[in-house]
Amino acid sequence: MNAPTIPNLNTPVDIAPFRARRDRLLARMQAAGGGVAILPTAPERIRNRDAHYPYRHDSYFYYLTGFREPEAVVVLVAGKETKQILFCREKNEEREIWDGYRYGPEAAREAFGFDEAWTIGDLDRRLPDYLADQPLLWSGLGYDNDWDARVLGALNAVRDKARTGLTPPHSVRDLRAELDEMRLVKDASELATMRRAAQISADAHCRAMRTTRPGRFEYEIEAELLHAFRAAGSQAPAYTSIVAGGANACVLHYVENDQRLKDGDLLLIDAGCELDGYASDITRTFPVNGRFSAAQRDVYAIVLAAQAAARDATRPGAHWNQPHEAAVKVLAQGMLDLGLLKGSLDTVLENGDYRRFYMHRTGHWLGMDVHDAGEYKLGGDWRPLVEGMVLTIEPGCYIRPAEDIPEAFWNIGIRIEDDAVVTADGCELITEGVPKAIDDVEALMREARHD
Repeated sequence: MNAPTIPNLNTPVDIAPFRARRDRLLARMQAAGGGVAILPTAPERIRNRDAHYPYRHDSYFYYLTGFREPEAVVVLVAGKETKQILFCREKNEEREIWDGYRYGPEAAREAFGFDEAWTIGDLDRRLPDYLADQPLLWSGLGYDNDWDARVLGALNAVRDKARTGLTPPHSVRDLRAELDEMRLVKDASELATMRRAAQISADAHCRAMRTTRPGRFEYEIEAELLHAFRAAGSQAPAYTSIVAGGANACVLHYVENDQRLKDGDLLLIDAGCELDGYASDITRTFPVNGRFSAAQRDVYAIVLAAQAAARDATRPGAHWNQPHEAAVKVLAQGMLDLGLLKGSLDTVLENGDYRRFYMHRTGHWLGMDVHDAGEYKLGGDWRPLVEGMVLTIEPGCYIRPAEDIPEAFWNIGIRIEDDAVVTADGCELITEGVPKAIDDVEALMREARHD
C-alpha cells in the first residue's frame, strides 16, 4: 500500500503569473546590461524566548516566486542564456513532524517553475559561480546587515579567483527599486486576489457594524473582525486593526483597542485582511448606538463629500497629489462652514490651517504591503496615475476638545477609506461592499438590532 500524499497548502493556484514576473524582470535586467539578481525571503523572527512570531514571507521574494517557506533565496541570471534558480530548505521528514510540510529542492523546482533548485546550505558554495564574469549585481543592499555580509563574501570569493581570469560584477543595482516599478501596476492575477480580499474585509466591517453596542469593548469588535477574516479564508490581518471609540478616534494610529464603547460616541474602525499575500485596507466610522448626532452627521457628510471629490480626481493621467488636493479643498470649506476655521478658503489652504483637523494624506499605494512599494514622485514631480495602479482614498477629520471649538464637536474623529483600482476612464472602488452613506449605515445597524 502506498503512503498517502501529504497535502501542501502552500501551492499557488496558478504559478504562471510568478514565472511571468521573473521573465519580465530578466528582460528589464538584460535591457540595462544583464547581470545576476539575488533576493532572499524574510527570516523567521523570535517573539520571546523560543516562541516565534507567525512567519510571513518577504513581499518582493513572494512577488517573484509564490514560495512561502522561510530560508529561501531566488537567483536570476540575465546573460546570453537566462537562468532561474531557487534555494530552499532540504527535504527533512523529521523536521516535518515538528514544523509541517517542506517542498525540498526537487519538488519546489517543478512546482514553482524554476530551471534549477538547490538546498539553502548550497548557497554560499554556488553563489560565487553565478556571480563570476557578470557585469552587474542586482541586490537589495542596505536592508539587512547579515545578508549584505553574505553577498559581499560571495563577491570576495570571486575576487580571490582573479588569477584564473574570473571577475566579479563591476557595479551594483538596487533590485528593490526595479521591483518597485513592476509592483506599482497590478496584473490580472493580483487584481483578482485584491478584489477577494476587499470583499472579505467589507463583510468583516459589516459584521462589526451589526455587533457594535454601547457597553461592549473595542477588543470585542476587533475579535468580530478577526473571526470574519479567518472564517472567509484570509491568512491574517494586513496590519494591526484600529478599533477606536470616542476620543480614541482622534489618535490616528490607536491600536490598544481596550476601552468600553459609550452611548453617543462614534467608533472608527481601520482594518483589512491579507489574502494570499495581498492587503486590503478599509476604514469606516459609525455611531455606537446606531444614530448619528447632528454634529456627527455634519462632520461625516463633509468627509464623505471629500472622499467623493478625491475619487472623481483618481483617473489615468492625473498626478498622484490631485485626489489629495480635491479632498483638502472640500474638507477646508466644510471646516469653514461649521465654524471650526475662520477666514477665506484660499487663506485656509495657503496657510495650511486645515491641518489642525486633517493632518495626513488622502491615500497610499496598496498591494502586497498595506503601504505598498513605489515612489510617489518621479524627478521631483508627482507621478501620473496609470491603469492598473491600486491606492487608497481616505480623507478624515479629527476634532479634539479646545476652547475655540463648540463642545458638540469634541472628540469627533472620522475617516472613510476605500481601495481604488485605476481603470481606463477613472477608478473602481473595490471595497464598497460595506455601507458608508449615513442612511445606509444607520439602516444596517437598525436592522441588526431587530434581528
